Amino acid sequence: MRIIFSRKGFDSAAGGGASPIVNGRPISLPIPAGAASKTSYDHLGLGELVETASRTKLSGDSLCHHDPMFVETGRCHFGQCGAAQTHLVNQGVGIGDVFVFFGLFREEGSGEPHHRIFGYLEIAEIIDLTLGAPQHLHDCAHPHALAMHHGNDAVYSGPGATANRASEALRLTVPEGPPSLWNRPDWLKRGGLSYHDRADRWLRGGRLRSVARGQEFVADIGRRSAPQEWLGQIIAEITAS
Repeated sequence: MRIIFSRKGFDSAAGGGASPIVNGRPISLPIPAGAASKTSYDHLGLGELVETASRTKLSGDSLCHHDPMFVETGRCHFGQCGAAQTHLVNQGVGIGDVFVFFGLFREEGSGEPHHRIFGYLEIAEIIDLTLGAPQHLHDCAHPHALAMHHGNDAVYSGPGATANRASEALRLTVPEGPPSLWNRPDWLKRGGLSYHDRADRWLRGGRLRSVARGQEFVADIGRRSAPQEWLGQIIAEITAS
């Protein structure tokens, strides 16, 4: 089994700022559309939030890359392509593995930027879009179904949800930051997370200096019980009301 720490949403490079926490709930803002899109920020009810987060560089009328896409049936459709998709394939990511989505957020009171987990997707299906997109992805206007972004587009689909509250259990960044300095779970050791092989990233006190660039960081946990228990706790926090 694999757990994929998947970076998504606004940050200083994509969008211009951090996503907000509103009334205790983390709201991950989709990045601006770089290719095909039929979805505006207003369509998702995010117009005012995106204007603030982007310092008015974007408006409610701006089109966004609505991905990962969480739908009312309790499922998530997440598209990937290019080098990031190649990395997922090379790491053996498949059915039964779990994406843990994280992004850059601002604390509601202090405005402190930090990384936190905001959602998950358990892979039940992998759709190879080079063979064509199924109708249900067209119907929901998933951006990777509307047009190919690279030559290897795929959509990962399965049960998923976003967090209803910004709990401390879902925060990755250590107190007072910086955002890239994480409290790592005890089971996560050097050599156990892709793109993080350098020894100087694994610090004393159970801390990890996460890489500044990259989207998909894969931990192959096999059948170990400790990471599976951690994952169960994270999903329970995400789905708690």
